[in-house]
Amino acid sequence: MTYKNITVAGSGVLGSQIAYQTAFKGFNVTIWLRSEGSIERAKPKLERLKNIYLETLEEMKTNPDAYCRGLSDKRDLSDDEIDQLKEKAIAAYEGLTLTTSHEEAVKDADLVIEAIAEDPEQKIDLYQQFAKYLPEKTVLVTNSSTLLPSQFADYTGRPEKYLAFHFANNIWKNNTAEIMPQAKTDPKYIEEIADFAEDIGMIPLRVLKEQPGYILNSLLVPFLHAGLLLWVKGVAEPKTVDLTWKLATGAPRGPFQIADVVGLVTLYNIAVMNPESKNPDSIQGKIAKALKEKIDAGELGINAGKGFYEY
Repeated sequence: MTYKNITVAGSGVLGSQIAYQTAFKGFNVTIWLRSEGSIERAKPKLERLKNIYLETLEEMKTNPDAYCRGLSDKRDLSDDEIDQLKEKAIAAYEGLTLTTSHEEAVKDADLVIEAIAEDPEQKIDLYQQFAKYLPEKTVLVTNSSTLLPSQFADYTGRPEKYLAFHFANNIWKNNTAEIMPQAKTDPKYIEEIADFAEDIGMIPLRVLKEQPGYILNSLLVPFLHAGLLLWVKGVAEPKTVDLTWKLATGAPRGPFQIADVVGLVTLYNIAVMNPESKNPDSIQGKIAKALKEKIDAGELGINAGKGFYEY
């Protein structure tokens, strides 16, 4: 099956990136959002992405190191070819459809990519609402960071067409797409999603069995947790932790800089899934409380202009 009409549910850090990248690659993209307020909050994120793409492409004319794998599979582009990509970046932004209607969002969707919060109840409710309107042809995937697709397959009404499809942040340059089925997934949809991943400039990475966190977050989440632990225990300030990691390993970012990219809401939702977070005296409880305080102060990460750093 060749996909044409793509719906992305949610416009958080990754939802907005997935939607924009997919539109940039020429697909018809609709973004489903929970409220009119969510639509207004999504617009500056999408505009920011448009500007990042335009600025990156312009820089690629003079700086080979600016090349991003998700923008083109060809590294050596002429100025005319780059200008054509810039036109696509503008067209992608202008062509996005934003709606709060479940029916409008999925009425002709070939593929629905769910990218809402790491909250099982919210995901189940969304799947049950979408199930009322999804065409028979529609494949449904989740971009969940840590939750397993088998937890939700039966709520979708199409378990054979449901699997996990997980992206890394900054997908225009970190262009990975992890594909993880659950027991009821028909294998042909694994291959369809792998083909689609390539169509939108991603490198498909097949996860052979269900694993909380897939490959990437099985490595990343413990790393971020270790940084948060040092912070809440008062061992070191976030900037010192980051500086230590970067100086000692040569890594471009430390855990708190990565946390700002991931978004503190996502980290908080992961933290509170641990039963120990209910105990305010436990380390997990202290991490959840510290993250919640920053969230309540509007310090959500890079998209908000402030997280552990100011942007």
